Amino acid sequence: MESSPEHAVPSSEKLSNSKQTPSALLTALQSAHPEWISEVREALNEVTAVVPREHIVALCTYLKTSPDTKFDFLSDICGADLGVEEEPRFEVNYHLFSTRHYHRIRLKVLLNEDDPHVQSVTGVWRTANWHERETFDLFGVVFDGHPDLRRILLPEDWQGHALRKDFPLRGYEPYSLK
Repeated sequence: MESSPEHAVPSSEKLSNSKQTPSALLTALQSAHPEWISEVREALNEVTAVVPREHIVALCTYLKTSPDTKFDFLSDICGADLGVEEEPRFEVNYHLFSTRHYHRIRLKVLLNEDDPHVQSVTGVWRTANWHERETFDLFGVVFDGHPDLRRILLPEDWQGHALRKDFPLRGYEPYSLK
């Protein structure tokens, strides 16, 4: 498999000594390919990599297919609304697990309210289909390139996105509980 220079993957040599922990692995990956990961955070025994949205597909593809990582299980994608006063307002969190190495990591993409778009990772993990639809339905995050991006939990005629912090607690008519 030949890769373009913009998506060149780090050599296994650089990462093979770093596969003991997810934190060391992501730090080595960040050094080898700094545009893929803008920050690595570790708290409460969890490792999070903040990823610029334009690199999420390339990073996910590498993390799934590299023998040093093998994050072959996408356990969840979820959104978060940090509030209307925050910018970036939205987060998309990807929870990955390696069934070979028994590692867990979280990838986090930050999105502005005026442009809540990120590329779909359904081409990497098929299970992303439902997770992305749920995040779209509840938070309004648009997954560009998704094969069937439509509501999954709420009725098709529902107005707004129910888990946004500016959504009215009682909803809109005709669904209101007045």
